[in-house]
Amino acid sequence: MEGVQLRHRDAGEATDILDQLVSLYLEVYAGGGEFHSEDRYRRQLDLHMQRAGWELVTAEVNVSLVGYIYGFPLPAETRWWEGIHDPVPPGFTDEDGTRTFAISELMVHPAWQRRGIAATLHDELLSARKERRTTLLARPDNVAAQSAYRSWGWCKVTKLQPDWEGGPIFDVLVRNASGSRTFSSG
Repeated sequence: MEGVQLRHRDAGEATDILDQLVSLYLEVYAGGGEFHSEDRYRRQLDLHMQRAGWELVTAEVNVSLVGYIYGFPLPAETRWWEGIHDPVPPGFTDEDGTRTFAISELMVHPAWQRRGIAATLHDELLSARKERRTTLLARPDNVAAQSAYRSWGWCKVTKLQPDWEGGPIFDVLVRNASGSRTFSSG
């Protein structure tokens, strides 16, 4: 990925580029309706950036933001799993702050897609994580993302519909820290 610069940022550093993060989100999800509105995404970012261990990795070309990924460890009292569909393995939603890292967003500007930037961001963020597993929510109809996630070692466990205004139904994907397709519930 010649010319692409990756940078790790904490919540304080991300505040400095908040408008750029939102702008890229709005470009990627243009026409996505109220769920993908600026106001809802700003609220989401504000809440997520307050999470202990929140981390962002950005991809820039000539100081222009072309993609990013962020996530955080799930605390013991997380609301992440609210809206999960049964059945799930026993203990699947049990969290302690060190078990599961949740990826909340992974996006690349449409003009920069299909160049390996998403895979590089994904690998960069997860390479230093200490949690035993990682989870994310993916739209079932996002064929490109679903295909990429499968090739990166993710497996679908169930579905989840967050209690957000206009929130869609997502596939719940999980990946062990080793990247294996099998995972333990404990």
